[in-house]
Amino acid sequence: MKQTPEISIITVNYNGFNDTCDLLDSVQEHLHTRTYEIIVVDNGSRKNEAAMLRQRYPHAIVLRSEQNLGFAGGNNLGIAQAQGKYIFLLNNDTYIKDDSLSALCDTLENNPDIGAVSPKIRFAFPPYAIQYAGFTPMTRYTLRNHATGYDEPDKGQYDIPGPTAFLHGAALMFKKEILEEIGNMSEIFFLYYEEMDWCSRLTRQGYRLWYQPACTVYHKESRSTGNDSPLKTYYLNRNRLLYSWRNCPGAEKWIALFYQLTIAIPKNIMLNLLKGRTRQAKAICKGCMDFFSLKNKKK
Repeated sequence: MKQTPEISIITVNYNGFNDTCDLLDSVQEHLHTRTYEIIVVDNGSRKNEAAMLRQRYPHAIVLRSEQNLGFAGGNNLGIAQAQGKYIFLLNNDTYIKDDSLSALCDTLENNPDIGAVSPKIRFAFPPYAIQYAGFTPMTRYTLRNHATGYDEPDKGQYDIPGPTAFLHGAALMFKKEILEEIGNMSEIFFLYYEEMDWCSRLTRQGYRLWYQPACTVYHKESRSTGNDSPLKTYYLNRNRLLYSWRNCPGAEKWIALFYQLTIAIPKNIMLNLLKGRTRQAKAICKGCMDFFSLKNKKK
């Protein structure tokens, strides 16, 4: 009989065949102490990269969605096929260098009050600085936070595991059984804030979120993103409002929305217009308008 895997590694591919291959190669090379399955969701890539991946990795489970379902939708499609006790959501532009994923499993196994865990994340290019060593809490009204250790050289200064306000969507593990209580990530966000929304649901249910530096994942995301694209600007502004609507308690929700809609967002629109970035300004405006049409949808 085929052995049930301990870990279901789920990665979402969107026009990223080479990166996905690098990830799968690294897992096959380094992960030995736990049984696992790899589930790849080809999330509306222009080419049918699912067929290419199936040919190259016959032991992987490769799913094809003809349309882009977004970060949460792609992962949820993979989760529906997962057989592992532990679900590990891993960006396709990451890779591992050792067999340390067991540290994440051990954290969940030995601490029933921990709902989910993220490893240390370092940038994949020299000097391999830290991208994530935990997140600070979200500020009440401005809805801002930052990643601990961001862009710092890794000198072991964040090698003590501990609680964190949020987990990182690029590398996030949880027990599959917790979905019966918490549910999947909401697909209404499409891009950005979905993992924060899900983490907030976990903490409201009394679970802790944990940072575990005994495991490190390397992420190819650039440290210098330059000017944000209008698409990114749209989703960040829309989803920041959606996050506050869904997660801020009582009066905090209304104060946060008032601040965003009357101070922060108008200021950002004006700054972009003054810089001649009309596409950015339009993206912010559209994000605000779409928030009002989406805020009462349950997904």
